[in-house]
Amino acid sequence: MADLLVVGSVALDSVQTPFGKVREVLGGAATYFSFAASFFTGVRLVGTVGEDFPPEHLQLLREHRVDLGGLQQRPGRTFRWTGEYGYDLNEAKTLDTQLNVFADFKPALSDTFRSTPFLFLANIDPELQLDVLQQMKSRPVLVALDTMNFWIQGKRSALLQVLGKVDVVTINDAEARQLAGEPNLVKAARAITGMGPTTVVVKRGEYGALMLSEGTFFVVPAYPLETVYDPTGAGDTFAGGFMGYLAAQGRFDRGVLRRALVYGSVMASFTVEDFSLERLKRLTRQEIAERYDAFQDLIRLEG
Repeated sequence: MADLLVVGSVALDSVQTPFGKVREVLGGAATYFSFAASFFTGVRLVGTVGEDFPPEHLQLLREHRVDLGGLQQRPGRTFRWTGEYGYDLNEAKTLDTQLNVFADFKPALSDTFRSTPFLFLANIDPELQLDVLQQMKSRPVLVALDTMNFWIQGKRSALLQVLGKVDVVTINDAEARQLAGEPNLVKAARAITGMGPTTVVVKRGEYGALMLSEGTFFVVPAYPLETVYDPTGAGDTFAGGFMGYLAAQGRFDRGVLRRALVYGSVMASFTVEDFSLERLKRLTRQEIAERYDAFQDLIRLEG
C-alpha cells in the first residue's frame, strides 16, 4: 500500500435536483476524491479553504485517514459553487461560482508530501498542475490528472505541456472529444494517448466508463440504480476509487487497471445515491465488496 497525494478544490456546494435541495454542503474535487480513495489507502490532500470552513468537515476528513497537512486555511471565504440539475442528470447548470480564497490558490508541498509515490492532479489550472509536478522530489510512481473544457479551451498550451508528463488522464466524453478535436470517442482516446498519457479513462456518466491503456480498450457499464439523487462529485469519486485502488496495489498491470476501473465505478455509484458525501459517510467496506461482485456479474459473459 502506498500513499496518494491529491491537489485540488475543497468547496461548499449548494445543489438542487428534481429530488431535493441542499445548501452549502461539503464538496470540491479534492474532497470527493480523497474521501473515496481513503477506503483503499492513505491520502494526503493539498488545497485551500477560508476561515468560514466548518470544523466538522475537517474532522470528518481526518477520521477517514485523510492527511490535511497540505490544506491551507486562509482569511476570507471558502470556494462556493451553486448548481442545478433537471431530470437529465448528466449535466449540471452552474448558477453561481465564487472562487474566494481558491482564486489565489498556490499549492505548497511539504517535504513529506513531495515524496508521495502516487499523485493525482485534480481539476485545477494546468499551470498549477505543472507547478506541483516541479515541486515533487522525484517523479512519482504514477501521475494522473483531470481537466475540463475551461482549461482545454483557455489554457491548451499549458495543458498539453502537463499531459506530456503524466501517465493517466481522467476526462469526460465531451471533454475528450474537445481535447482531441475528434467526434469519435475511440479515435479521441487514441489521439489523447499521443499527447503523452499511456492510459486514458473516459468518464461517461450513466453510460459507464471507457479505458484505453497501451493500445487496448476496456469498458464497464454504470451500475443500474433505482435511486439517483445527486450526481455532483461522481466523476471525482470515480477517480478516487480508481487511483486509491491502484495506490493500494502498488502496481498497474492490465488486470489491476481493469479492476481499478470497476472500483472507480463502484464508488461513483454510491455517491449519486444521496447529496454531498452523505452516502459515502454511511458506506462500509462490505458494501463496496458486494457491489464490486455485482459489477463482475454485470460484465461476465458466462454464468
